[in-house]
Amino acid sequence: MTSAPATTGSDFHVGSTIFREDNHAIRFHRQARHRRRRSIALGFAAARAGVSICARGAEALAAAREEIARFGSTAHAASCDLADGAAILRYIAEAAEALGGIDILINNASGFGASDDEEGWAVSVAVDLMAVVRASQAALPFIEKAQGGSIVNISSISAYRPSFRTPPYGAVKAAVIHYTTTQAATLARKNIRVNCVAPGSVEFPGGTWEKRRLENSPLYSRVLGSIPFGRLGRPEEIANVVLFLTSPLASWITGQTITADGGQLLGG
Repeated sequence: MTSAPATTGSDFHVGSTIFREDNHAIRFHRQARHRRRRSIALGFAAARAGVSICARGAEALAAAREEIARFGSTAHAASCDLADGAAILRYIAEAAEALGGIDILINNASGFGASDDEEGWAVSVAVDLMAVVRASQAALPFIEKAQGGSIVNISSISAYRPSFRTPPYGAVKAAVIHYTTTQAATLARKNIRVNCVAPGSVEFPGGTWEKRRLENSPLYSRVLGSIPFGRLGRPEEIANVVLFLTSPLASWITGQTITADGGQLLGG
């Protein structure tokens, strides 16, 4: 989670994005070791926001919290199974207490449901979709108390086209985009903006796409060939979009989904 509606505090610059010094950020992810999710949290920490993260793996979670704390702002971390509604409620309350409030919520969890069966659909709906709903509803009273803020939901370009390899994943990510528009329309009068980011394929050390590259996977070659820039995305490039959407520079943007894929969809 991060807190950061630009209402009070002194301005400072991170690249071309302006944040407020006294903001508290809160974000969700299922695996603290996942580089893209960690990059978003570190981006907020670098912008001097207080940050709270959650995950299931205690060791990786502790390491991520330590990395965030090096920036000098409040760093909070707690174990949470995002498929468990009651656990989400507890975590939100703990994070709000630790940070002194919530201004920004980043819903960035995934169960990575791939198989077109009961198990694949169940984990996708529970984590990719219902965790967004539950976390947003739980955080809403705190964001309202802050007199406004921002929610960013993370979807995927898989939402835009048929997903032969991961049918449940693509379907629930499409649902996240639709829910984003509903949230935006509902919450605008409360001074809360809601947007979505749909990343393309992102490569980082230890990640799925690096593994496929090292194994000389035909899938990797096919995806690489579809991106006009000739490379896969970097975690920091997704984090930068999230930081922009939650900053004052995006104060008149709500209900939108920003595709961050380096033109991957253009390649078919």
